[in-house]
Amino acid sequence: MTQIQEIEGNGTAAVKRLRIKKLKDGHPFMINSKDLPVSQCYLEYPNGSINLVAIVRSAKEFTLIRTPSAIERTALRTKYNLS
Repeated sequence: MTQIQEIEGNGTAAVKRLRIKKLKDGHPFMINSKDLPVSQCYLEYPNGSINLVAIVRSAKEFTLIRTPSAIERTALRTKYNLS
């Protein structure tokens, strides 16, 4: 394993720990994706739901775009290894 791979692995592990902590504490977790426009992301909630949202930076809030189906949520969790 190269030093870069080790650093990336440590970073990924840290983000996964943060996700679990935020969800356990009752807070949503932001999932950024290169597949989405810059102003969009997914928010995963402690109850297992996920919403696609747009970030309104000037208002410091999110606007709901849509709620992915159960199949889409499963695919997102698989894609980002968030099971």
